Amino acid sequence: MAGQQLEIVIRGHHLPGRTFRNAGVPIHGVHVGVQIRDEPTDLVPGDAAGAEWHVDVRVVTDDDGGLDFRGPAVHGPRGQRFLYLTWGDVTVDSPFTMFRRAKLMLGAVDPALVTRALADGGPLVATVDLTDGYGGPRCARVDAPALVWSV
Repeated sequence: MAGQQLEIVIRGHHLPGRTFRNAGVPIHGVHVGVQIRDEPTDLVPGDAAGAEWHVDVRVVTDDDGGLDFRGPAVHGPRGQRFLYLTWGDVTVDSPFTMFRRAKLMLGAVDPALVTRALADGGPLVATVDLTDGYGGPRCARVDAPALVWSV
């Protein structure tokens, strides 16, 4: 089960801003990045016009024909794999203090899109609205319409 390499491009838009109140505590250095293993990478300030991350994953076909995703950016047990966008406070004293995360569920992607991206050699694209309905950093499981998968 060597699998095939697949690039996932995450394009974030509508960022929530650099300030946020988390449980009543003001945060002034809001940043977001992709979590690779236990670390946030490629941090983008919360007031940026947009964000883009490139993540390499390996796609393996299970014995039952289903797709499974592997790699340092992939989290969760088999059948429930996801990518994390992790939100944190960046200050002079602390390079990153996480306060929430968003899950992009890989199992929710239409397998036909994954198959097409693999066949074409192009990326699978996740377009994410990074601001929730209350104006804060989007967290928890992200579904449509806030997340759109395409090739």
